[in-house]
Amino acid sequence: MSAASPDRLITSLTNDTVKAVRALHMRKAREETGQFLAEGLKFIGEALDQGRAPRRLLVGQDARPHPLLDRARAETRAAGGEVVMVTHAILEKISRRENPQTVLGVFDQAFSPLAALDPTSAACWVALEQVRDPGNLGTIIRTADAAGCGGVILISDCVDPFSVEAVRATMGSVFAVSISRTSVDEFLAWRAGWPGSVIGTRLDAIVDHRAAALKRPALILMGNEQAGLTDRLAATCDVNVKIPMRGRADSLNLAVATGIMVYAATEGL
Repeated sequence: MSAASPDRLITSLTNDTVKAVRALHMRKAREETGQFLAEGLKFIGEALDQGRAPRRLLVGQDARPHPLLDRARAETRAAGGEVVMVTHAILEKISRRENPQTVLGVFDQAFSPLAALDPTSAACWVALEQVRDPGNLGTIIRTADAAGCGGVILISDCVDPFSVEAVRATMGSVFAVSISRTSVDEFLAWRAGWPGSVIGTRLDAIVDHRAAALKRPALILMGNEQAGLTDRLAATCDVNVKIPMRGRADSLNLAVATGIMVYAATEGL
């Protein structure tokens, strides 16, 4: 069989493979399998470039020939994964969209333990406390990738970074950015050895985010969308800052605020 030809054709919506992939929309299934769903050839290409081959590659019958698709098929098989062709109806059912991507991939999740992180490997890192919105989290991961951050650390009860919505918002950066998750106590113990500055953001802070003196590597600590950074984590910061509001709005979207902080911390690099 050639590298450009899928192994088999699935046409039934009740097929076990289809049901298993569809289940990855649910957090319980993702936690049980340690897998997640990524949609689109661009996402697949980002994964391959990071050495991450799909466990399963689903190719629509109407997918157009493309060298990257041939590469995805070959690398999936080489890594022991499964390649299948599916109907448009199945793609719609899995993606929950009327105009689905023609290529879907199932990947293993990857979390980096705090102890394995090297703070000095990047000028800036991001830590998030109790983030609830998957779109915000995905956008922050994408921003961290764009700015060259070392990674994103999720503290306490954060939304799943491998939910379909969060992964979509990363635009493929989920494969390029180190993601860690930890409890508050574990984070505080690890933070004690941080070699640079830890900067928090609070609406009640006095220091302008542009005026804060910081030592790299900078660790940007952002709080929950509604409540902001808790007092306990704010107290561990070397400085808490605010982004000035010049109009009627009293706050910024979390992903936007994080982007401003990250680029302020990396200015001049």
